[in-house]
Amino acid sequence: MNLQLPLESAVLAVVMVTSFLAPFMGSSINLAIPAIGTEYSGSATVLSWVVAGYLLASAAFLLPFGRLADIVGRKKIYVAGIMLFSLFALLSGLAWSIESMIFFRVCQGAASSMIFSTGMAILTSVYPSDKRGQAMGLTAAATYIGLSLGPVLGGFMNHNFGWRSIFYFTAFIGLVAALLAAWRLKGEWAGAKGEKFDFAGSLFCIGSLVAVLYGFSELSQSQWGKYILGLGLVLMVVFVYFESRQQYPVFHVGLFRDNKTFAFSNLAAMINYSATFAVAFVLSLYLQVVLEYDSQQAGLILLSQPLIMAVFSPVAGALSDRVEPAVVASWGMVLSTLGLFLFSFLAKDTSLWLIIANLVLVGLGFALFAAPNNNAIMGAVEKQFYGIAAASLAAMRLIGQSISIAIVTMLLAAYSDGGNAGINSVEMIQAGTRTSFFIFAGICAAGVFASLARGSVDKQNQ
Repeated sequence: MNLQLPLESAVLAVVMVTSFLAPFMGSSINLAIPAIGTEYSGSATVLSWVVAGYLLASAAFLLPFGRLADIVGRKKIYVAGIMLFSLFALLSGLAWSIESMIFFRVCQGAASSMIFSTGMAILTSVYPSDKRGQAMGLTAAATYIGLSLGPVLGGFMNHNFGWRSIFYFTAFIGLVAALLAAWRLKGEWAGAKGEKFDFAGSLFCIGSLVAVLYGFSELSQSQWGKYILGLGLVLMVVFVYFESRQQYPVFHVGLFRDNKTFAFSNLAAMINYSATFAVAFVLSLYLQVVLEYDSQQAGLILLSQPLIMAVFSPVAGALSDRVEPAVVASWGMVLSTLGLFLFSFLAKDTSLWLIIANLVLVGLGFALFAAPNNNAIMGAVEKQFYGIAAASLAAMRLIGQSISIAIVTMLLAAYSDGGNAGINSVEMIQAGTRTSFFIFAGICAAGVFASLARGSVDKQNQ
């Protein structure tokens, strides 16, 4: 009996596993932040770097690894990324100080960029255009299942076995995913084999993104923040100019300059993640510190948002195969904006059922946005640019996530007496939560216009 899966199904299975992995760990860690802070006596701003350091490294290394994968083979980079991701998860669990944990998380972030710069490109390469939205919807569902199980299992493990068990469990799942990828994926998909790797452009890319994101996060905490941010913006301008003159660039400026649908779809993705990613982080602190739920109870409450996302993402993805993706995605952002605005009125006496209902609203909005927007991005380019498009999409997502965490970091610092208040400061968490959601609602509202400005996807490219 032949037990081999068809190529399309094998690729989808592997990409779904890796799509599950990172959000599962991320949402689990959100529940463990107070426990980590208690063990290491870390301030709120230092603890935020457990998340922010991972995201910063992910964003910085994404385009270089995506380009390297196009040259040497996406499977090689993909499998290596999963193995390293698992290794640094294990080392994070073995960390002996908050500083060592942040270091291992930064390394894990760099490894994750090897996964996210290749998985979507491999998926798009093997799926025809009339099935692509549905496949992306299933992949998005796997992501949200990870987000759903993260708070539940993460809260349970943190409550019963300690926060380190979350990292050990993630390392085990990552090892399984690596073995599955090495066994089932047949092919390398090296779309730019023989071309030169842009080392100088990669250094510009890493340096500019690190400086911009780090400088932005440090604006309220250090007088050097504005100078680092300014340096990063200058480096980014130099990077774009340099790349526009390269024969084999790591960043194809022309795709953003000449392809309206591609450019605005990427912008919409960055804005959406900037507005929504830190929701779980903020609410995790609010539920545990202000409302005094334990991590296990908070995890069950937060479950409502990703559960709705997991259920409706395949529906939204399949819908975007038949209906203009921009329409579906834009309505999703409208719902998310409304939910984020309502969260800005959170108070200690707010009904738990109202919090859950609003999480459902935000989750539905994000489900309607994500898969259709991904479909629009991948459908807006020709086949030879699938790898670049996938890396750009992941970069926008991670940059947006980094900005989201940076906003929260700045606000917590602003409300924490110079950044020295403990993670259990009720006044700091209450003020920071309300202000964060008000800002996130404004950002998401701007994203609706970016989503509508993209126009229709050129079906000839699909």
